[in-house]
Amino acid sequence: MHRRLIGVAGLATVLVLAVPGVATAHDRAAGYVYTETNASTGNSILAFARSSDGTLSSIGTFSTHGTGTGGGLATQGEVILAAGGKWLLAVNAGSNDISVFRVADDGRLVMTDREGARGTDPVSLTVNGDTAYVLDAGGSGNIAGFRLDKGNLHYLAGSMRPLSGAATNPAEVAFSTDGRFLVVTERATNSLDTYKVSAAGWAGSPVTTASSGPTPYGFAFDLRNHPIVSEATNSTLSSYRLSSAGATVISASVPTGGIAACWVTVTPNGRWAFDTNAHGGTVSSFEVHANGAIELAHSVAANTGTGSAPLDLQVTSDGRFLYVNEAGANLIGGYRIGAGGTLAALSGAPVLPAGASGLAVS
Repeated sequence: MHRRLIGVAGLATVLVLAVPGVATAHDRAAGYVYTETNASTGNSILAFARSSDGTLSSIGTFSTHGTGTGGGLATQGEVILAAGGKWLLAVNAGSNDISVFRVADDGRLVMTDREGARGTDPVSLTVNGDTAYVLDAGGSGNIAGFRLDKGNLHYLAGSMRPLSGAATNPAEVAFSTDGRFLVVTERATNSLDTYKVSAAGWAGSPVTTASSGPTPYGFAFDLRNHPIVSEATNSTLSSYRLSSAGATVISASVPTGGIAACWVTVTPNGRWAFDTNAHGGTVSSFEVHANGAIELAHSVAANTGTGSAPLDLQVTSDGRFLYVNEAGANLIGGYRIGAGGTLAALSGAPVLPAGASGLAVS
């Protein structure tokens, strides 16, 4: 059942922080950064405006009207932007639903819908055009599809699909670049599930492929539909070619040189991939070749610091900056992307509450 919230004044902006450094409505932002608190007492989206030099300023806190779990979700895709940044979707893992917001011209959020996830413990979202899928990690796990229409989610009847089996501990669901496939990583089974998606948005049955390395975790696609997947146990990255028969390895378990590679992002031009090494406090960079092969560029492209526990990371739509949820330090670290996959730290990292999860960046 939809909980439509358009035009309900009390459900728009819940709090705009009136403290030094907060952006005003008249500031011209180059883009925006969003994360969620995942608080069990009430989940909220934290919004930041990005200036031309990459520094971030808070522009508000917006309630999802759902609940989180009270701790980091340890997955990728909890908060995403759709339709070129017009809509924001976020999981409420505690209340088992999804919140949708309209993104205003100034980056602030107006809630438009809240819809049940059709499963328990929703942890990851993905969108292609007007089709969205959620990954539910509870129980045996499943994915479920929705149509995103003018800020409202409509369940695609019959779209729910299983994962490979029971106790899979999935980490992410994502559409391929062209929208023809969905991929889910399963940490407990060391597997990748590939679903062929029809033109109408219905996913087929999963084809399960063994991961190149143990504990496949977060991943991102290059421009040619190749998923680049982190493998936490040995801190490696692998790339794959997708087909109806599943995933075929291109580059097998290339070491990052760090500890516990978990999250991955790719630059908009598809040339560079970055991963966070959560237990080592570093970010590594990889060159992505046209055939999908990957090559380590810098084992330590950025040192986020001992105990910083870098988790989610995303690149801006203009390809200039990388932002990282440095969960051990409770802040969003910003980095300027340079030639050859290098990173230079920015000053003025915003502080986050403990347990904040997910990053969506424009």
